[in-house]
Amino acid sequence: MMIIVSGCLAGLHCRYDGKDMSNESVMRLIAEGKAIPVCPEQLGGLSTPRPCCQIKENRVMTENGEDVTAQFCRGAEEALAVAKLAGSKKAILKSKSPSCGYGEIYDGNFSGTLISGNGIFAALCKQNGIEVITEEEIN
Repeated sequence: MMIIVSGCLAGLHCRYDGKDMSNESVMRLIAEGKAIPVCPEQLGGLSTPRPCCQIKENRVMTENGEDVTAQFCRGAEEALAVAKLAGSKKAILKSKSPSCGYGEIYDGNFSGTLISGNGIFAALCKQNGIEVITEEEIN
């Protein structure tokens, strides 16, 4: 069974700030042929780097006030298509992300405050029977 993982955890420079969040356990799964990296935000057509985004009132907004919900939704659908093609039943996603966060995300005010909630891709995974954990839960 192939595991879907956030691209930034795999060492890809796809975060909003152009950096990665490499995770040794995730990178080992990829090297062993057990995981496939995806970046829903890039799959949705957003550039890297890009403005920081957060979810507020069911909309994904940049720190500059631009609504990028459509791109996040399109990217989540594309990433889900990859997961389905690979037969994935599990995803390891980047915590707190507006795409991949699971259980906790930022509150949408760009204040650093966390609230209960899921990112767009994480929620779609759960709706489609894919178990979601974050990198904070794998070690």
